[in-house]
Amino acid sequence: MSPDRRHALAGAYATFVLFTALAGQFWRNLLGWWGFGAAVAIVVVGGALLIVATRPRWTWRRVPKSTFAFLILATLSLASSFYPGATALGLAISFVTTFAAVALVLCLPWSRIVSSLAAAIKWILALSILFELWVALVIREPVLPNFPDFEVTGEKLPMAFYWSRGLLFDGGPIEGIVASRNLLGMIALIGLIVFGCLLAAGSMRRAPGISWLVTAGVVFALTRSSTVILVAALVAVALLFALWTRRAGAERRRRIYWTAAAVLAASVALLAFAWGWLLSLFGKSEDLTGRTDIWNAVIDLAQQRPVAGWGWVGYWVPWVEPFNDLAVRKGVTYLQAHNAWLDLWMQLGVLGVLAFAAIVIGALWRSWFLAVDQPRDAAGRPIPYSAASLLPLLVLVALLGQSLAESRILIESGWLLLIAIAWATKRRQWSNDPLPAEPRPARSRAVALDAPPPGTTSVRAVPRTDA
Repeated sequence: MSPDRRHALAGAYATFVLFTALAGQFWRNLLGWWGFGAAVAIVVVGGALLIVATRPRWTWRRVPKSTFAFLILATLSLASSFYPGATALGLAISFVTTFAAVALVLCLPWSRIVSSLAAAIKWILALSILFELWVALVIREPVLPNFPDFEVTGEKLPMAFYWSRGLLFDGGPIEGIVASRNLLGMIALIGLIVFGCLLAAGSMRRAPGISWLVTAGVVFALTRSSTVILVAALVAVALLFALWTRRAGAERRRRIYWTAAAVLAASVALLAFAWGWLLSLFGKSEDLTGRTDIWNAVIDLAQQRPVAGWGWVGYWVPWVEPFNDLAVRKGVTYLQAHNAWLDLWMQLGVLGVLAFAAIVIGALWRSWFLAVDQPRDAAGRPIPYSAASLLPLLVLVALLGQSLAESRILIESGWLLLIAIAWATKRRQWSNDPLPAEPRPARSRAVALDAPPPGTTSVRAVPRTDA
């Protein structure tokens, strides 16, 4: 097989992996659990073939040890799990997702992963718009999944069971192919980050880049997700502080950090003293659409096993105790704690929270300095910043913001992106060691994650991602 064909197949595989991680519910609604299982099998087999073909060099110092610490702790929880069968299933899913993320980082340059992420988001946004148009114009009523995992009776089903409610021409909210306005809104937000960074870095042609940026913005607005709006505000704050830090330079960062601490304190005070006003502003009930009831139930369980938890499961399974009736609201059994940190405390106890925090803090630390430190060439001379080096930080901030209201960072796209960022930024710390890199395309600006071969500049180029 020619190098060009191998390159194309690797990119197609990466796009498929990221599409499946972001839109797993699409496969489950369209093809059922067996169809989703087939998609996962493609991910696993493709990852193994990619590793065999690429034979990436493994260097222990360039590996974030916190990933292994968390997975080992989750595996050990099998011994004391209240639901060992569910824990075994959760471990299998977690290992597959971790394997997919690590395979991408080890075998592909970061620029290729970013372009594949952009392509996957394009597919999801485009299919979601076409799907909502089809429902609104042709079906003209709410649509159920092809393979529901609930019994359809003559009674009225809760709207949460539907794939789409067909509200596109009513101004939303729309659910798209992922069957959730919160998930679709988060995908649109990540699209805004990715397209915006690549467009600013000169890695997308202007017209297509602006078109996809507008598309992501329209989908974001149509989801009408209060959760994602707050996450977007958090991302905007992080972007402003990163740009301010770049402009100030390394010598004047202390005042920026003090300002950040003051903003954080003011935000906490606002939440404490203006909570009711904020809820009314976003049209939320006092119980945050049932979230407080779920949080209280999860906290009660966590307090019974506070140190090591009840056993890892990741996404709750509805057929075992205590998940079958732990969070039931208006006839819908919810399968997450709607807060990743509470979820971790319940499943793996304080030890799990600390192990997960180690992954997050390490990735956030490296992403921050990757975004704000002045890049330099092999001779130590400063070179211009790239907007694309902001991407890992902004995506990670979005995931962390979402973790306060959703547990998505523990499964599928959230976990895959977290591990990919953690591993990619760790590998970038050792820039003297060469990483696989793509040929530098003409008229393309640099991405600071792809480490160069010795003797070249310390950044690599991002290929154009528009079709």
